[in-house]
Amino acid sequence: QVQLVESGGGLVQTGGSLRLSCVASGIIFRINAMGWYRQAPGNQRELVATITSGGSTNYADSVKGRFTISTNKAGNTVYLQMNSLKPEDTAVYYCNADLRALSRPYNDDYWGQGTQVTVSS
Repeated sequence: QVQLVESGGGLVQTGGSLRLSCVASGIIFRINAMGWYRQAPGNQRELVATITSGGSTNYADSVKGRFTISTNKAGNTVYLQMNSLKPEDTAVYYCNADLRALSRPYNDDYWGQGTQVTVSS
């Protein structure tokens, strides 16, 4: 059973920083990409940043220059360093992984449970 477990959310003032972490556990054959999405109340879930197994990154325009996505050497943990936070960054942040579990013959999309990030003005 593959699981994604996030940590690192919390309350921070405008201009502050937070670092989110997400660990993919279970018997995994291959991780193709990992990423972060967020959903604010009343809004649809939106992409924040993604990173492929080859290290290619993609960011939403709203976070470019402020957020940085990275992974550990093993490739099973993804981080999101968030600097210069704004109130509009307030949302539940979800970890996502496109991976193939050893028990399945194809790739699947997995999601974490979400972690709340609140930026006060």
